[in-house]
Amino acid sequence: MEILLIILAGVVLFGMGAGYLYNRNIRKKLASGELKEAPPVITVDSECCGQHAVCEKESLLAAVSKEIEYYDDEELDRFKGHASDTYTEEEIEEFRDILYSMQEADVAGWSRSLQLRGIGLPDELKDELFLIVGERRGGSN
Repeated sequence: MEILLIILAGVVLFGMGAGYLYNRNIRKKLASGELKEAPPVITVDSECCGQHAVCEKESLLAAVSKEIEYYDDEELDRFKGHASDTYTEEEIEEFRDILYSMQEADVAGWSRSLQLRGIGLPDELKDELFLIVGERRGGSN
C-alpha cells in the first residue's frame, strides 16, 4: 500500500513539474515573440457516448455538418430526451431493427443523427454497436 502511495505521489509530482516546465516554455516563447499568443485551452466533453467504435467517425462528422439526416427512422423522434437506460424491450428492439438493417458506412451518420435530434441510443445497443463494428473491422471482441 505504501508503494502505491509513493508511486501516486511520484506521478503527481512529475505531472506538476511537466506542467510547470511547459508553462515556462510558453511564457519564454511569448516574451521572445516566437509565439503571438498562448495556445488555446481545449476542453473535452466528459460525457462518453458509449460508442467507442465510431467515436472517431463521430468527431469527423460533427466537424462537417450540423444538419440532421434521417435514415428512414423518423418514428424515433418520439424518444427525444429519453434517458438511454430507461427504454423498454420493445423500444430497444425498434432501435435494433433499424441498426441491423443499415449498412456499416451509415452507422456513424445514424448515430450522429440521433445525437443531433436529442435521442439517446439505448445502453443495450451501445455494446452491440461496438461489437458489430468491431467484428466488421476484423476485431476479436
